[in-house]
Amino acid sequence: MQKIAGISVVIPNYNGVELLPIILPAAEAALQATLLPYEIMVVDDASTDLSVSLLQQQFPSVRIEVIQKNGGFSKTANRGITAAKYPWVLLLNSDVKLTPTYFESLLPYCTHENILGVSGQIVGWDTDTIQDGGKYPVLQGAKIKTSYDFVPTGPVTTASFPCFYLSGANAFLNRVNFLAIGGFNESFSPFYVEDTELSLRAWRLGYTSYYEHRAVCRHRTSSTLGDPARRKQVERIYNRNKYLLHAIHLNGIYLFSWLVQLKLELLFRFLTFRWAPLYSFVDFLKLIPAIRQSRKNLRNLQRAGKLPSVPVLFHQIQQTLNAQSIELFKR
Repeated sequence: MQKIAGISVVIPNYNGVELLPIILPAAEAALQATLLPYEIMVVDDASTDLSVSLLQQQFPSVRIEVIQKNGGFSKTANRGITAAKYPWVLLLNSDVKLTPTYFESLLPYCTHENILGVSGQIVGWDTDTIQDGGKYPVLQGAKIKTSYDFVPTGPVTTASFPCFYLSGANAFLNRVNFLAIGGFNESFSPFYVEDTELSLRAWRLGYTSYYEHRAVCRHRTSSTLGDPARRKQVERIYNRNKYLLHAIHLNGIYLFSWLVQLKLELLFRFLTFRWAPLYSFVDFLKLIPAIRQSRKNLRNLQRAGKLPSVPVLFHQIQQTLNAQSIELFKR
């Protein structure tokens, strides 16, 4: 295995007392298999359950960072990754369980230059049904689509598969490069699409993301989205953050085309009494100063030459992936 200084596992947590006793031993077993120094850190985002007490009493070796006011995923993840002491950080959701050999096929990526990180395959908690594979870039008109995944169809040995973005559920990150590009954009708080924006920003700044099919972890699907009120809230935040993604990263004719496309869609929603996207758009307009700042930050981080446009970048990733044996599926 590739020798590095060590691995930090950072777990953002909000009311995860039920699953922490399951995922923490699994993470430790996977880390021990690497024979490398390691740490496990739980960043608690103002939980209202007994998460912190559980950690203090049953997992004394786990580092605990407590946020007093709930800030959402991007703020919690940034806090943990900034505080991590090792150069490679696995950002792990509190409902994701690692398999014992999870890191075995990830460690060779630590030698790659200009890498943001690598994500593994996500399957069901009790089944091997694939929930998430590698993220495949699709531009539909001027809309960035985030729901297309790919998996290799042939034997995977040493092949490297670039991917559109790293899932925030299991992203193995180069900490130095993550911090160099500014970490997660906290305008996307409380959740959703921040992992897409991070990787897209990294690609445009010259840092690659990869998918490793042989690294497998298991995900416990949430049942909370069955609540209608909760589902509406999530849809409102998700739509707002999709708008943010486009406004930050599209330019020229593609930005103009997306705005026209968006206005037509919103008009249709209004005429059919479907209000959720309209509420999302109002929320989006409140973030225009943050959008301007994000676009300025991106230009300031530019290392050399001109920032590649999203269409050009997507075409390059597609060409590389299409030259290999892969199968697409839509989540």
